[in-house]
Amino acid sequence: MSQSSTEILIRNFENRDMPLLGELYQSVIAKENAIFWWVGDEDNWGNVYCAFENGKMVAKGQVSIINVVPPGRSKENNHSIYINLKTIPERENDITLLDNVYQYLFIRANQLKEALPREYGTILCVGNDSTETANNQYFIQKGYLHLNSLYGMNRDLNEPIPELKLQGELQFLHWKMETSDEEKDYLDIDAEIWPDTPIGLNRLSENKNNKLWTSMVIRQSDAIVGGLMTWQEEDHGVIEDVFVREPWRKRGIAKYLLTQALKYLKANQLQSASLMVLTTNKSALALYESVGFCADKEEVRYFIKLK
Repeated sequence: MSQSSTEILIRNFENRDMPLLGELYQSVIAKENAIFWWVGDEDNWGNVYCAFENGKMVAKGQVSIINVVPPGRSKENNHSIYINLKTIPERENDITLLDNVYQYLFIRANQLKEALPREYGTILCVGNDSTETANNQYFIQKGYLHLNSLYGMNRDLNEPIPELKLQGELQFLHWKMETSDEEKDYLDIDAEIWPDTPIGLNRLSENKNNKLWTSMVIRQSDAIVGGLMTWQEEDHGVIEDVFVREPWRKRGIAKYLLTQALKYLKANQLQSASLMVLTTNKSALALYESVGFCADKEEVRYFIKLK
């Protein structure tokens, strides 16, 4: 795919573009907390569109399916597809450039939507740091509505980690989910905990490919009662999908899992750990703060409904 507009070429990312991508990445992240998606493996490059001008990469857009609603859920639930669109800093208010890349992202998002189960709707979303004013305003002007906001929380792994114990018959273990049946078991629980935003098999597979990935769970007999996932991203640890099922809540299970994840990341020589939490989830905020996490940024998400 290519298009010319004031000497701008737009096409899918190719391996030869890697040095130019590196330059764009460095210019974007020079702004603290800017959210920039990396292009991933070659099989993902069909979802990545780059804009070139006079031999320089001046913008990059990317699309990804994030949440797929499993069968049997309320018809009010929506699949979610996310986009990430960034320009070099001096062009962040260049509406023509942004629109030129956005149209490719929008077409690709609709193509991806066609592969999703049609019993549910699909929303197209974008998430930016709250300080990325120009980028947020661009999407608001295109009719995107506020979806939610999340705090990014960080934890220094050089600080002491609490020593906790499990109650009674509860058992802690690493769960590698090595079979498709095990993955299905996990996805069923995930959809039970987060019916509106289940992780889905594709994102689970992506997470499992991350360096140092592991799942940690608490079991009582054969039942999984709580869990989380953690891995290395760049030079720090990430913790996601912290959950405890309803009958086992308020027994210190989530706090225990978090301390085990922190110890695991520290044992692998990482210096810090991060996670995301909805700004409205006061109980989760208090939990994370109790094991040493501090909020240091805020991501704001917007959406439109795909027809």
